[in-house]
Amino acid sequence: MTKQLTPFLVMPGNAKEAIQFYKRVLDAEELILSKFSDMPEPEQISEEIKDRVAFSILKIGESKLMISDSAGSTIRSGNLNTICIETSDAEESKRIYDGLKEDGNVNHALSETPFSPAFANLTDKFGVSFQILTKSTS
Repeated sequence: MTKQLTPFLVMPGNAKEAIQFYKRVLDAEELILSKFSDMPEPEQISEEIKDRVAFSILKIGESKLMISDSAGSTIRSGNLNTICIETSDAEESKRIYDGLKEDGNVNHALSETPFSPAFANLTDKFGVSFQILTKSTS
């Protein structure tokens, strides 16, 4: 089982622009890019955000940077950043999720997505924003 922390930027609708910028400036490689329209039940996604970035991973040297657009919550200085905890095991992701959600707020419950077998987005009781990403085995 592996675990690592990865920076995750949440953008106010300009994630595609940021991705292109970081690809150019940091010589980043785009590993994954999913739009909100790629998510399960796309009919429930507003037209305004369907073409926005739901999830992306850039490889920069030996590091990764994750970027997405906000799914509708207000973005302001101070909540643009989140910590992404990557695991290789869905049970470990669930254990971490269950612990962090105690007295916190769940924004996206732990569930399968097009980019992860077990993904969650939550804010813990201290106001720290976390993404939990279980790596696909494929």
